[in-house]
Amino acid sequence: MSTLAETVSDSAVITRRNLIKVKRVPDLIVFATLSPIMFVVLFRYIFGGAINLPPGITYAEFLLPGIFAQTVVFGSTVTGASIAEDLQKGLIDRFRSLPMSRSAVLIGRTVADLGLNVISITVMALTGLAVGWRIHSSIAEAIGGFLVLLVFAFAISWLMALVGLLVRTPEVVNNASFIVIFPLTFASNAFVPLETFPSWLRGFAEWNPVSTVVQASRELFGNVPAGAPVPDAWSLQHPALYTVLWTVVILAVFVPLSVRAYLRTASR
Repeated sequence: MSTLAETVSDSAVITRRNLIKVKRVPDLIVFATLSPIMFVVLFRYIFGGAINLPPGITYAEFLLPGIFAQTVVFGSTVTGASIAEDLQKGLIDRFRSLPMSRSAVLIGRTVADLGLNVISITVMALTGLAVGWRIHSSIAEAIGGFLVLLVFAFAISWLMALVGLLVRTPEVVNNASFIVIFPLTFASNAFVPLETFPSWLRGFAEWNPVSTVVQASRELFGNVPAGAPVPDAWSLQHPALYTVLWTVVILAVFVPLSVRAYLRTASR
């Protein structure tokens, strides 16, 4: 049984290894930054004139928190695909032969992917500022908005880690995660107001954690117009709290499941 200090040290080594890999394979960072730019520009100018919003907010200010959420959630699929790739190449067996913490491989992978999400959000924020997005809150609140996005993405990375351990092929991980994440991100308030949804879908969207991540970041960035009506659903009335609750539940469930699957998978 590894001590906490050993786990932290081993995890830092694996994190560094994964970040060095990004440096040596620049395609990863290129596509991780180009995709967000493309989404921001396309959605801003293609849908910007077609979406009716309440006075006091531009579509760029409505859109950017949604694009942030979509990008970090989709970015978490890198965790599962990377773990599946390491399994295919036999790297997991090499790690197991070393005197290191068993959870370090997963912690290092998820932390490294969190770093990639930080880069993606930074690029998106700069692009958003260029197309009209503005932050109307304090620095502390703005930092809180980014933290809500990153913490939720970190939790989803652990879910994707379990998928990568169970599926074992990067291609299948990407396909399987797309089937789940795509409807979650689009059946939310990320791109259009929930008032435009049919009643049966609106109920789902109001309690969809992606919607609350978006709503929490909008409020923390000051991208909710003054005098906007209070949402009916409790989840959207307290979006930050609801998001934190989901994050805690996901981590509590999928961290131990992922570590157990890692030990079982590697022992075969």
